[in-house]
Amino acid sequence: MILPVTLVIAAAIGLINVWLALGVGRDRVSSKIMLGDGGEAAMTARIRAHGNLTEYAPTALILMALIELARGPSLWLWIVGAVFILVRLAHAFGIVRPAPSVLRMIGALGTWVVIIVLAIWALEISYQAEWTPPVRSMQIGQPAA
Repeated sequence: MILPVTLVIAAAIGLINVWLALGVGRDRVSSKIMLGDGGEAAMTARIRAHGNLTEYAPTALILMALIELARGPSLWLWIVGAVFILVRLAHAFGIVRPAPSVLRMIGALGTWVVIIVLAIWALEISYQAEWTPPVRSMQIGQPAA
């Protein structure tokens, strides 16, 4: 089964991931810091922007895929996925700015809200699923187990 919503959002996250990784790599070359952050705040921020995406994206994508498998593509899933992309971009741009950063705050809070919404949606689907106990066959003359 093809999951069009999850595929598009995963592709966008993949592109953002590479964009953030290239930013880290570019800064490593220009500052000659090949490992760690060299004690530079700007390098730390770029590393964390990339790392933070890789920490949160899998959870959101797994929840999206499972919801899409259970219910199929929907306008609401497209909206939640688009919001996830936007808040991850806000976080990426905000984390490299001096604190306090409104974009970083929007990115972090938005990410949490999206994951909470997806988790509640997944629980709601699970709760609504029809749970039927397995049928045990009994033969006449045998005691019930």
